Amino acid sequence: MAQVLRYLPVPKDANLLVGANTLDDAAVYRISDDLAIVQTIDFITPVVDDPYSFGAIVAANALSDIYAMGAKPVLALNIVGFPAKALPLSMLGEILRGGADKAAEAGVTIVGGHSIDDNEPKYGLAVTGFVHPNKLVRNATAQPGDALILTKPLGIGIITTGIDRLMVDQRTAEHAISVMSELNRAAADAMLKIGVSACTDITGFGLLGHLHEMAEASGVGAEVSLEKVPVLLEAWELVEKGVVPEGTENNHRYLRDHVDWQGLRREEQLVLCDAQTSGGLLIAVPEGKKVALLETLASSGIAPAEIGRIVEGRGGVIRVKRS
Repeated sequence: MAQVLRYLPVPKDANLLVGANTLDDAAVYRISDDLAIVQTIDFITPVVDDPYSFGAIVAANALSDIYAMGAKPVLALNIVGFPAKALPLSMLGEILRGGADKAAEAGVTIVGGHSIDDNEPKYGLAVTGFVHPNKLVRNATAQPGDALILTKPLGIGIITTGIDRLMVDQRTAEHAISVMSELNRAAADAMLKIGVSACTDITGFGLLGHLHEMAEASGVGAEVSLEKVPVLLEAWELVEKGVVPEGTENNHRYLRDHVDWQGLRREEQLVLCDAQTSGGLLIAVPEGKKVALLETLASSGIAPAEIGRIVEGRGGVIRVKRS
């Protein structure tokens, strides 16, 4: 990927507050002293069978990048690839309806978009939000001593792979859909109210992949306690049976030079690398604000978990211990 990106020009506009150099969740451009525009784009292939649920999950996933930056999403465009000759257009209609309903829940207006005929269904959103430049939350500003707070459980990638392999019951599938469809709006509101050091959302690179990006961009290290990380129970059962998505395996391979596993079993390592769809926020918060953040999150109906901390060390290196 680096060989491809090196051909892109380096932005030099002083109003570009956040570009691609720190692998943050969205681009941020200053319009005035008290207003910046935040933009992101995300699209995926189906992770569940029900088209309406897929649409809702996609919208929650795309909006999450805006929430992770401390911004308010306001406008979106649909991005669609669909095999119109092979699948009924009513299925596409349900996908779009799911996305529209979830966007409406977030107070976001979808104003059209673009579609192409494709061999496999793909759906996503290009989302625009607003933020005050002084209230922007980035992934590159974590500080040693910060506590790491996670707002959703892991295991979604493993479970959706299990769904695809017909190894998951209806109850488990519905639970996974509920987790993926949940907006990160309340979590973002809580972190803005309390004030935090840094944030990112957990998606395709998994917990440790996104934590590595945060730590590397911030020039710090990190520690994670396996037993403190919330994981959907069914994911443990599936990973022991060898149900692991390719994206999770890729994450695990990429992180081998960046993580000290402290003797964890391979299955445990894979869960911490599991590629998520519409995962939670990973928040770095100063120790003195940790309790207030945890209480505010809990009062919003979120089950937050303190999973580790930011430490001094070589940027991007993560030590994982069992407890």
